[in-house]
Amino acid sequence: MFGRTVLILILALVMGRPAWAQAGVPPLPRTPAVRNSPAKTAVPEPPQLSVPVVPPAPALNMPTGPTVPSGRPWVLVPPVSQTEPHMGKGASVSAVDSVAYLDDSRQGEEDQDREEAQRERERDRTEEQHQREQERADRLEELYQGGTEALDDRRWDAAIEKFDKVVKQNGSRADGALYWKAYAQNKLGRRADALGTLAELQKSHPRSRWLNDGKALELEVRQASGQKMVPAGESDEELKLMALNGLINSDPDRALPLLEKTLQSGSQSRQLKQKALFVLAQSGSARARQILADIARGHSNPDLQRKALEDLALFGGKESRQTLADVYASSSDSEVKRSILHDFMICGEREKLFALAKTEKDPELRTDAIHQLGVMGGQDELWQLYQRESAVKVKETILHSMFVGGNIQRLTEVARTEPNPELRRAAIHSLGISGQQSGPALVAIYQNDKDRSIRETVLQALFVQGNARALIEVARKETDPRLKKDVVSKLAIMNSKEAADYMLEILNK
Repeated sequence: MFGRTVLILILALVMGRPAWAQAGVPPLPRTPAVRNSPAKTAVPEPPQLSVPVVPPAPALNMPTGPTVPSGRPWVLVPPVSQTEPHMGKGASVSAVDSVAYLDDSRQGEEDQDREEAQRERERDRTEEQHQREQERADRLEELYQGGTEALDDRRWDAAIEKFDKVVKQNGSRADGALYWKAYAQNKLGRRADALGTLAELQKSHPRSRWLNDGKALELEVRQASGQKMVPAGESDEELKLMALNGLINSDPDRALPLLEKTLQSGSQSRQLKQKALFVLAQSGSARARQILADIARGHSNPDLQRKALEDLALFGGKESRQTLADVYASSSDSEVKRSILHDFMICGEREKLFALAKTEKDPELRTDAIHQLGVMGGQDELWQLYQRESAVKVKETILHSMFVGGNIQRLTEVARTEPNPELRRAAIHSLGISGQQSGPALVAIYQNDKDRSIRETVLQALFVQGNARALIEVARKETDPRLKKDVVSKLAIMNSKEAADYMLEILNK
């Protein structure tokens, strides 16, 4: 208690205020004056005390607080400056607001990251689903084509087995599979089974374009129901094929009624009908072109339509190519459109493919148009598309089409200058699978680029090429231990004398 009182007195002297005011002690009462008292000797003043100035305490550097359960750290607001005496309660509220603002900002960033991750997962799921659907469609198409090949070889049982599998999957080819299954059953003399299959076609696919063929086949089966059927009428069909081949070098116009009847028959084979279309395509008559164009526009079953479109592309002139364009514009069947894109490539219609690659709304059809441009060597058009395109996926498709066309120069330019790392990696990948002629360009990219992911992609591309010499060149100059280890690990599994020599070189150091 005594020490506290002394301290208060010292501070009072320093700050110029009465000691009792600081200590909370009331002042002593004054001695009243005494009349007629003798004069007293004055008492000398006590000496002034010299109190040293106490320096201010140093500021404390407060560390960041512990992490709270939500994962966000506490934010400590620095103390209010002593030079700003008016910052009181309001300053504390402002500091709390600052903490809340920073906290909300972090929360917003985390929310954005979660949303982006969710969108990425959804894109991956959509792409995986699309790939599964495409694989299923490819398997069905392979089965269907296997069935038609069995028909051409007159292996009726094998054809029925394959078409049965297509029907069970209930895909886009199910109606055609039912028709050809009934056709093969009729060839085996199983007329009741054939009629049952045709009834299933009418019931399951009431709007199918195979119905007319099915009705024609049903009529012929019923007409022959009272006759003894020969399981395979190969001799008659072989004679008809020989006759159609002879018509190619004779006068096709005289055979037009026979050809039309063949195409409309339900019991004639797929091979015979395709041969009839071929004869029509070779004919120069207006009637033959009209029949072929009608079938190409869909006035028959889908198989014959695709064959007619192909024949127009192979043998037709300007008028036939315009028919292809008209069918593409009017059709809503994506398979028909995809077939026409392929036909445009066959007949060299680069301008039409280029126009569709720019304007087609369906992403898959647009991708196919870009691919066909690459197959037919439309590299200038592809480069124009790449420069005007903004979608990364479409640009990746264009890069792949450049690779198909062997455009090493443009791929190298993209790999060197493209701002988007994903597209640069795609270009480098294409360079890697294009052969060792792109090795020097890849090494130059590796040496000049500082992006680690790009350099790793280059190493993988050189490894895919089997380019041991380029990898050794990179390894000798590489100073990054991790990257050098990556190069050496690739060389270690390459079956190359140069790689083996370099391994010995490392061991002898």
